[in-house]
Amino acid sequence: MDWKAVDERLIRRGELLLSLDFLDSYEDELRAVNWGKVGRPYHLTDRYVEFLMVVRYLFSMPYRQLEGFSRGLNRLVPKLPSADYSGLRMRILRLNPHLEVRRTDGPVAIAVDSTGVSVHRAGGWIERVHGKKKRYIKIHFAVNVETLEVMAMAVTTDDTHDSRVFPRLLEEAERHGRVVRVYGDGAYDSSGVYVASGSRGVEAVVRPRRNSRLDTPSEARREAVSLYRRLGYERWSKRKGYGKRWGVETAYSTFKRTFGEYCMAKTVENIERELTAKAFIYNTLLSL
Repeated sequence: MDWKAVDERLIRRGELLLSLDFLDSYEDELRAVNWGKVGRPYHLTDRYVEFLMVVRYLFSMPYRQLEGFSRGLNRLVPKLPSADYSGLRMRILRLNPHLEVRRTDGPVAIAVDSTGVSVHRAGGWIERVHGKKKRYIKIHFAVNVETLEVMAMAVTTDDTHDSRVFPRLLEEAERHGRVVRVYGDGAYDSSGVYVASGSRGVEAVVRPRRNSRLDTPSEARREAVSLYRRLGYERWSKRKGYGKRWGVETAYSTFKRTFGEYCMAKTVENIERELTAKAFIYNTLLSL
C-alpha cells in the first residue's frame, strides 16, 4: 500500500473543512439566492450554509454554538456575516442535500446491512413518563465493496426488517452503476430478496440462516441453501467471496467514528435529512 498517498488523502480531508473557495463568488451567489425573494433578504449563500452544515455535523455542534462559530469566523473574515441559530437551523434543514455518488461504468458489487442510531436527547423521557421502550433509528446502507462509497441509503424506525428495505436499496444503487452482485447477512435470507435480485439480473450472496428450509418458494434461494449445507460455511464463503460483505461494516465503523452514534434532530423527517447530509459528507471525504 502507498502510505504516502494515504497520508496525503487524509490531509486533504482536513483542507476540505477549511475550504473557503465560495468567497470568490459570494456576491454573485447572494444576488442569485435573493432573486425574486419576498421579504427580508438572505445574507448567507447556500454554499456558506453548506460549509456551516459540515462543521455542525462533523463536530456535533449545537445550533447556538454554531452561531458563535459564525461570529468568530466573521471576525476573521469580515466578508462572511454572522448568523443567529434559529436562522441557521432553518437554512440547514432547507438544504436537504441528496446522496452524491460517483457514476461507474463497470460492474459493481455491493454489500447491504443496517445499523442502529440513537436519537440524541430524546427517548429517556418517554421511558419515564410513558413506560415505553426506548426507540432508535436504523440506517440501511448499500456500499460499493471496492470503494466503500455509500451507493444507496434508507432511514427507518427500529421495527422495520432489513429485507423489506432491500428492494429500495438495490433500485437506488443501480442508478449509479451496473450492480451484478449483492452481499448480505442472514437478515436478508428471504425469498423476497432473491426475487428482487433475480428480476434485475443480480446475484444474491446471502448467508442462509440456520433454520433455512429447502421448500422455500424461490428456486434461487433453494439452490443457495443447498449449496451452503453441502459445502459448509468456510468453503461456501471462500467460493462466493463472502468476505467482501465486511465492506459495509467498515463503512459503518468509519461513519460512526466520524459522526458519532446518535442524531441531533428529533423528528423523523429531520433525522432523515441529517443522516442523508452525513452520508453526503462521508462520500465527499471518501472521494478525496
